[in-house]
Amino acid sequence: MTAPMPERPLHLSGVVLPEGEHRDVWVRGGRFTFEPVPRAETVSRGGWLVPGLVDAHCHVGIGLGGVHVEDIDGLREQALADRAAGVLALRDCGSPVDTRALDDEPDLPRIVRAGRHIARTRRYIPGLGIELEPEDLPAEVRVQAGRGDGWVKLVGDWIDRGVGDLAPEWPRDVLEDAIAAAHEEGARVTAHTFGTDALPDLIAAGIDCIEHGTGLTEDLIGEMARRGTAVVPTLVNVENFPDFAAAGEQKFPSYASTMRRLYAGSGAVVRAAFEAGVPVFAGTDAGGGIEHGRIADEIRALHDAGIPADAALAAGSWSARSWLGLPCIEEGAPADVVVYDADPRADLDVLRRPQRMVLRGLVVA
Repeated sequence: MTAPMPERPLHLSGVVLPEGEHRDVWVRGGRFTFEPVPRAETVSRGGWLVPGLVDAHCHVGIGLGGVHVEDIDGLREQALADRAAGVLALRDCGSPVDTRALDDEPDLPRIVRAGRHIARTRRYIPGLGIELEPEDLPAEVRVQAGRGDGWVKLVGDWIDRGVGDLAPEWPRDVLEDAIAAAHEEGARVTAHTFGTDALPDLIAAGIDCIEHGTGLTEDLIGEMARRGTAVVPTLVNVENFPDFAAAGEQKFPSYASTMRRLYAGSGAVVRAAFEAGVPVFAGTDAGGGIEHGRIADEIRALHDAGIPADAALAAGSWSARSWLGLPCIEEGAPADVVVYDADPRADLDVLRRPQRMVLRGLVVA
């Protein structure tokens, strides 16, 4: 279903980011133009115009505690929580629920999907992903590439009960075949990893992105920078690592020790990745253990880890949009913009106070 075309032209005036120039911007037919449009309604004047924020790692359809949210009202509530935070585009990194009905609603954020998680048998959260053995991975990657919007999500490591700690899920040769299959289908591949051991094979096999990445080492960061492999650190979720450690302490003490060590070094890993030139993007891991609508917290956490404020904002706005193939505030682009009353580059807490939002050319807040 095609979203209805906005009928009334709009006018906004303010400092357009990332360029930082004060400009007048019009919206006609749901798209930006810098050419004046007669009889346009001025909906914002004098603020800072930021390309719609992006949560580059979330899960629409997974509620707190891992409950599947399958009713349209519940799905819409999650999407609206993100929109209220200024997020106008989501990269859904795996969901057991078909959320495409949301695409018919023009007031909800755009969703770029990765299909379902693909995990090794009995090596992930029960009921959340497709579970299979290595020989079946390349074929399932092709299936999920067809169900997503240009992304496939692998579970790269998880606790191995025989080892008592995090361990890789896939052999190197299978990863090479699976990632090649995804690329043949026109999809990029990302992988959940907490620890270190799964990372060398994933990166060498040509993975496009690493989620969390708390186990990254200096050598691995250098290789990612060379290849252009991205990372989405999800630092608001990493804050839960001490709780994960405590919950597993009795049965898996080695795992508990690993999670505490990864937590302690998480900020330094993000800073090292950024300084090495690895593309870093903001994602909250909302769904399951994290509430939707926390993108400002994640951008702040990236800054606190050592990324400059303007780069942290870019990681949740214009840089992330470019990475996902979404335009910013430019001639002819779909009109997705959030307006703030002060410069968020000077004070990231401004992101908690969006003043006006236009999505697909519609004023939604």
